[in-house]
Amino acid sequence: MFGRKSSDSGTVVRVLAEQVRRDISTGRLEPDAKLKIDELRQRYGGSAHSFREALTQLVNEGLVEASVQRGFRVASATRSDLEDIVRLRAEIETLGLGWSVKHGDLAWEGAVLAAFHTYSRLCEKTASDRTGLAIEWDEAGRHFHAALVSACRSPRLIDFQARLYIQSRRFRYVELIEGRVDLDVEKSDLREVVDAAIARDAAAARHALSHHILGALGR
Repeated sequence: MFGRKSSDSGTVVRVLAEQVRRDISTGRLEPDAKLKIDELRQRYGGSAHSFREALTQLVNEGLVEASVQRGFRVASATRSDLEDIVRLRAEIETLGLGWSVKHGDLAWEGAVLAAFHTYSRLCEKTASDRTGLAIEWDEAGRHFHAALVSACRSPRLIDFQARLYIQSRRFRYVELIEGRVDLDVEKSDLREVVDAAIARDAAAARHALSHHILGALGR
């Protein structure tokens, strides 16, 4: 019984965190906006305790900031924030990809190819409905980039890559909606990454991935 209660509570926290995470990523909760527990409960439901735990989780992810004086607020999303996130992503993901190319087996290759196929197809569909498919498109992108580093044999790198991707989502969302993401180039860039990775050319794969990620700074 105690285990079930704890599990149920954890599920509620995860659901609340996901709802707030999604709304931060899509801009419904704007950068620097105050996050008042009572207002959040009216909007999403849940208890005050569950929301504090959910917001603490998002603090650890870098999407929410907390202070004794100011409480919780959405983290800033400035040009400097974007540059910092993108440069770190380029370093971490290319490192993880290089290790995955070295250690990955056929199952890893299959996961990468499957994730790329899904993302590529969503790029094609999203071209005609950027607003309606933005969340699904971004989620497919998250799975693809996670697949690239999944065989790196470093749980800490995998965790850091996931956090950085989450922090980059609201920038990517806005860029997509505003038409600043060329979806054909997106597919072409990542096809180069996949081809080089499957050919076990770590240097070429890392170069292609770095070029792709850093391209966000030019949009």
